[in-house]
Amino acid sequence: MDRSRRLRRRDLIALDGLAAVGYLLFSVPSTARAPAWLAVPLVVAVGVPVAARRIWPVPVFLVVLSASMAALAADVLVDPFVAASFALYPVAVAVRRAWLPTPVTAAVAAAVLVGGSVAGSPYGSSHRFGVILLGTGFLAGAWTAGRMVRDRRADAARSATELAGRAAAEERLRIARELHDVVAHSMSLIAVKAGTANHVMAVRPDEAQDALRVIESTSRTALAEMRQLLGVLRSGPDAAQLAPAPGLDGLPTLVERAEQAGVPVELDVRGADRLPEGVALSVYRIVQEAVTNVVRHAAPARCGVSIVVGRGEVRVEVADDGPGKRVLPPDRHAGHGLIGMRERVLMYGGSFHAGPRPDGGFTVSARLPYEP
Repeated sequence: MDRSRRLRRRDLIALDGLAAVGYLLFSVPSTARAPAWLAVPLVVAVGVPVAARRIWPVPVFLVVLSASMAALAADVLVDPFVAASFALYPVAVAVRRAWLPTPVTAAVAAAVLVGGSVAGSPYGSSHRFGVILLGTGFLAGAWTAGRMVRDRRADAARSATELAGRAAAEERLRIARELHDVVAHSMSLIAVKAGTANHVMAVRPDEAQDALRVIESTSRTALAEMRQLLGVLRSGPDAAQLAPAPGLDGLPTLVERAEQAGVPVELDVRGADRLPEGVALSVYRIVQEAVTNVVRHAAPARCGVSIVVGRGEVRVEVADDGPGKRVLPPDRHAGHGLIGMRERVLMYGGSFHAGPRPDGGFTVSARLPYEP
């Protein structure tokens, strides 16, 4: 049932009031066995409090149970535990810990009620023990139902908490992946150009000045992307619509930055139909990370980027002619680039491969299926 269609608390209390009135109407004719001055107050004491069972569960149940016991002793009602069972249900829902396990009360309710239906229930006034036994079954059944509802609500709350935790963890991973892709790519270009500028500053100042221009441009772009990403995170999901995610249209700029870092890139995009935004972003990030790895680990080298968009899938291949084995300098730690690329591909149920080529160089290939 939709949450908006659920009854509000005051509506439920109103229904309890109707139940109390109905109980009084159906119970009054059975008061002939006792004087009216005794029967009427007992019937009222049994039926009226159930209207407030959701407001004061425990006090209402104690009042109704006490009045029911008195009504049974005075021979006023032949089913004095019906109202008490009705009042016990919210108590079972509200109580945090129960001194009787739910399976035990369920077994008692099943044994009494099923056994009574098979053997016949003694409702006569001379069978008070049978009435008490049957009332015990009603009480056990009401308690069992309340505890089951409470357990179900607790399970639902735990599931909601776990789901929220998983969503938060996935969001943190997504944020970390996006920040890694933005920062690693830009900082790699800056590091390469900074090294070039430092090396040729004295002998070729014009080349050093060009490198500084690349550093300035790349750092500005990286700051803008990070501000955009952090702005989306601060502003919530509505701001995401104001910040278009990079896609295939951003690849020429990516290629230009790599060439400024000394890695010529040949870009080949075929069948560039409109891709879903998530797939386009993943393709962009895969190419970005792969080209960044070429700049960091294989430069100077030539690089080829091939993207083929077919019906229902897109294939990406980034190959270079540098050393097939990626050897990091002693002061540089292995990153999570390949892991991030693999995660992006597996998120769409695709396939991913990265490794050296037989004829030299290194290749990153990915296939991402999608629904056209």
